[in-house]
Amino acid sequence: MTRWLALAPLAVLAALALLFSLYALKHDPKVQPRALVGKALPDLVLPSLDDGRPITLRRLVTGESPVLVNVYASWCGPCALEAPQLMRLKQKGAVLIGIAYKDAPENTQAFLARVGDPYAQRLMDRDGRAGIELGVTGVPETYLVNAQGLILAKYPAPLSEADVRSLLVQLGR
Repeated sequence: MTRWLALAPLAVLAALALLFSLYALKHDPKVQPRALVGKALPDLVLPSLDDGRPITLRRLVTGESPVLVNVYASWCGPCALEAPQLMRLKQKGAVLIGIAYKDAPENTQAFLARVGDPYAQRLMDRDGRAGIELGVTGVPETYLVNAQGLILAKYPAPLSEADVRSLLVQLGR
């Protein structure tokens, strides 16, 4: 009887391994949730990194042309790697709104001083609640939002050169 008890943990591990392997075989890692694409940008109010005053995100994106909303963090290595692509978008006339995700303001400011600041507006999401509303699965993430506040696309990874070219076309730049 004690021999069977000793083998029970191994049996449980084997069953879990089988379940995980079945999931992995059917799961496409390139599939990313895009629940908000085609829907209105959530009506979020976030504090400004500059002075802490509350800013309504939707007011920033409704205007005459599409904008990019980029969720990033100072502690995110891929965010630093993405920074040159964001600066390129800014140089080409794209309007970027940055949301610092789960970050301290002083760390965010130091990060932007180090890698460059492409943002027309810098907002803070200290507790991650706005990230939940946006459907953030990790940082960095970038959302293309049209002038009416509709999310047209979600880029759930650091922007590549091909992404930048595509975004510039969509932005009419």
